[in-house]
Amino acid sequence: MTETVLLVGGGGREHAVARALDESDADLYACAGNRNPGIARIAEGFESLDTTNPTAVTSYAREVDATLAVVGPEAPLAAGVADALDDADVYAFGPREAEARIETDKAFQRRFMREHDIPGCPDFETFEDMDAAAEYIDEYDGDLAVKPAGLTGGKGVRVTGDQITKEEAKEYVRESDYERIVLEERLVGEEFTVQALVANGEVRVTPAVQDHKRAYEGDEGPNTGGMGSYSDATLELPFMDEDDYMDAVDVLEATVDALEGYKGVLYGQFMLTSEGIKVVEFNARFGDPEAMNTLPVLNTDFLDVLTAARDGESLPQLSFAPKATVCKYAVPDGYPTDPEAGAKVTIDEDSAAAAADGSDGEALLFYASVDEREDGIYTTTSRSFAVVGVADSITEAEEIAEDALAVAGEEGLRIRHDIGKPDLVQQRIDHVTELRGE
Repeated sequence: MTETVLLVGGGGREHAVARALDESDADLYACAGNRNPGIARIAEGFESLDTTNPTAVTSYAREVDATLAVVGPEAPLAAGVADALDDADVYAFGPREAEARIETDKAFQRRFMREHDIPGCPDFETFEDMDAAAEYIDEYDGDLAVKPAGLTGGKGVRVTGDQITKEEAKEYVRESDYERIVLEERLVGEEFTVQALVANGEVRVTPAVQDHKRAYEGDEGPNTGGMGSYSDATLELPFMDEDDYMDAVDVLEATVDALEGYKGVLYGQFMLTSEGIKVVEFNARFGDPEAMNTLPVLNTDFLDVLTAARDGESLPQLSFAPKATVCKYAVPDGYPTDPEAGAKVTIDEDSAAAAADGSDGEALLFYASVDEREDGIYTTTSRSFAVVGVADSITEAEEIAEDALAVAGEEGLRIRHDIGKPDLVQQRIDHVTELRGE
């Protein structure tokens, strides 16, 4: 039987999911608030709708006779779209609203970790009274991460001793309109992500990825949704060892054991510190950009994971090509604080792929937030597209990504060219060596 899969979401992450499913025996349909031209070219049908409206999503699922669904972004999960699809007998690979709180409610996340003794939980307190939060900032002996409890698209966190002073942190919480704030110890180290495919109590892990949140080269500027990321040809990253990776896997497995009935992707963002692995946060879906590092090197048929999850069977063991990846986002000038829309995008999948000609690697293009008009594709105010180089080493993958970006040009766009370059990767290695006192 051919499966009909509904993909919910229209960003770069979802384009990566669509590409993975395009290589399987599935009829793909998609729905999103924005029309992603890369997904639209793969899918049998593409419906523009509000993906946080469970009724609208389930109506479209019924219309196309979907047998499975993959929910990409966090906002539909928070809105209960997976619940509605499940209740309509369309198995959704994504957690129900209650389980998605592991991402959507950071206060719940930390209390859950403490209650279930999940390893790697930092010191924290939660506040609804912002004056009390400001007082805690004043009295705390050390630096703090200030986190809104709800969803902020990766842009709401402020860190004292790094981005802001304690006085600025107090002003931030007092002047914000957040209902709840989490204050937790500032973690110092190197961040990395491990994403796991989860269903039926089983956990299947993917290679570690390092994202780059800061807007500008050298890790300067405000946080963004992610400017790019890289992975190595092994499960670990160059600054990690196998024990570090397995410690992260242990955290994910302990979390799934405590989250009864969890299904979908569980994304663990970790900090490798002088004291070992700490949890920065959990997400309840693939990362964006991390999905674009992980899915292109997945040898296992992603559809087989989905059908096994739905049918209550053991999930297949995951196999990955021994390749490194480097992903770099092109974003509109001024992003994220004052983005300028309307620049024409001059790259497509074919011209990106041609950039890898003559090498042993591959170049892939993933559209994110763009505006497709009769005369071409234009930028919006969000991240525009990502280019991913795939090769035997991080250095080779980075060079392929750069060659593809050269095809695109940079008029009206900005790119963090330093992602994946040897000197930045070496800085990460040296940082961990220093932290470990080696």
